[in-house]
Amino acid sequence: MARSAPTPRRRARRAADATAPGGPAADADLSVEEFRRLGKHAIDLLADYYESVPDRPILPRIDDRRLRATFGAPLPRRGADPARVLDRWRDVVVPNVAHLTSPRFFGYVHGSGLRLAVLADLLSVGSNPNVADRRISPGESEIEATVVGWLARMIGYPARSGGLLLGGGMAANYTAMQAALRRHAGYDSAADGLQRPRGGPRFTLYMSEEGHVTIPRASDLLNLGRNAVKVVPCRPDFAMDVGALREMIDADVRNGDRPFLVVGQAGSINVGAVDPFRAIAAVCRERGLWFHVDGAAGGFGAMLPELRAKYAGLARADSVTVDPHKWLYLPKECGGLLVRDPNTLHRAFRLEADYLEAQAGRGDGARNYRSLGPESSRGFRALKVWMALQHLGTEGYVRLFRQNLACVGRLDRRVRADPEFEALHVPTLYIYSFRYVPADLSGTAGGDRRPSTQTYLDRLNAAIVDRVNRSGDVFLTTTRLRGVTALRVSICNHRTTFADVDRLFRSLKDAGRAVDRALRGSASRHRL
Repeated sequence: MARSAPTPRRRARRAADATAPGGPAADADLSVEEFRRLGKHAIDLLADYYESVPDRPILPRIDDRRLRATFGAPLPRRGADPARVLDRWRDVVVPNVAHLTSPRFFGYVHGSGLRLAVLADLLSVGSNPNVADRRISPGESEIEATVVGWLARMIGYPARSGGLLLGGGMAANYTAMQAALRRHAGYDSAADGLQRPRGGPRFTLYMSEEGHVTIPRASDLLNLGRNAVKVVPCRPDFAMDVGALREMIDADVRNGDRPFLVVGQAGSINVGAVDPFRAIAAVCRERGLWFHVDGAAGGFGAMLPELRAKYAGLARADSVTVDPHKWLYLPKECGGLLVRDPNTLHRAFRLEADYLEAQAGRGDGARNYRSLGPESSRGFRALKVWMALQHLGTEGYVRLFRQNLACVGRLDRRVRADPEFEALHVPTLYIYSFRYVPADLSGTAGGDRRPSTQTYLDRLNAAIVDRVNRSGDVFLTTTRLRGVTALRVSICNHRTTFADVDRLFRSLKDAGRAVDRALRGSASRHRL
């Protein structure tokens, strides 16, 4: 039977006890009854928010001065009613944030936030676990191990592989690169870092022109320097040119460098390209290099039978990054790293201290996640993956993936059918880049493509995106693709429909015409 709510007298007594030296700070926490009541209120706030998102402008219409005035309150000295604190999320926070779960948010690669996974996150943080040592997180650790095994099976990676969950693709790529470096350093780099081989060979690694910025960033964090990353040319389909890769590796060896890693893309960030994994794996095997696949954006595409041939050779990689908080539609943060050799990560990241050994048990380090990656304290990220996969199953995910690809296909068809747009590639996954080109400047309309024309088109497309994003109805980004400014659309939201894609296309077309008129009119007036 539920307890009655505390009376005012009991509250006063608790407050007095809390102020006594050594007394329990009872009022620092909510009672179970208060927690239940406020928890229901919080869910109602979220449910109302979810209903409102499709009608909200994606970017808030605010200025920095008002934003600072809204949130720049003095540090609170006295506590406030918790219900009023929760309501401030609805009244103050929501109007001042971007709504990235909108079905018309086409920027970056952002998971749409399955609502069951939101509840899973509530449950996981509610028990406040630390998934670092198996002794204090037995069930949590086992669930993470299960999830890692499921992720491997989903993309066709070896069943005996290992891995862990991290904050995102950046952390996963960094962890893989650290493991690769320590395997290939030729000395105990865990103890000596990069101090020992002064004047020795320079470590080098390779990615394609379509490689993600997290690779040079991780190289920077490893203190190899961003210039250690060699950029390999791409073929016309934006996949890595393996012949060029082989030549670059051999040239670096002749120059006295020490190549140690090649990064292949499973879904590049600009066009969704998938590199030729089988050929890259063969080069790495011949040269004794670590082969890592960055599948943060598109690794789960290997689940689709119709795309499986493009992922041939993925299972030969030494490590693979996958991001459940991207194309599994989960809330942040949840990135994943899979490794062929389950002992690799423990050899690279084992952490030893007397108090940790006593807590975990001697010889048990390989079962503790704090010894498999760079994090010590770790949250229970695996719960939302575990629950989402039970909720949807692989069949449900395949159906949603196909929905995203169908939306991209529809956008591609509209681009190719319209004389005012130019397709820049054939879409492979859910990322698509193209651009607006006025009919009189189109190559098919007899226009020229002189440098001045290209400069104008770059300016025009950047201005189109600015205009459309300011409207709040849709959001997308630009990118640079083979020297030109392109409109870049990412459709990895399970709520996006053909109607949302059509709405985007109409917005871009209308904005293109309006911006083109304005820019040309301004140029004419300037000449006069």
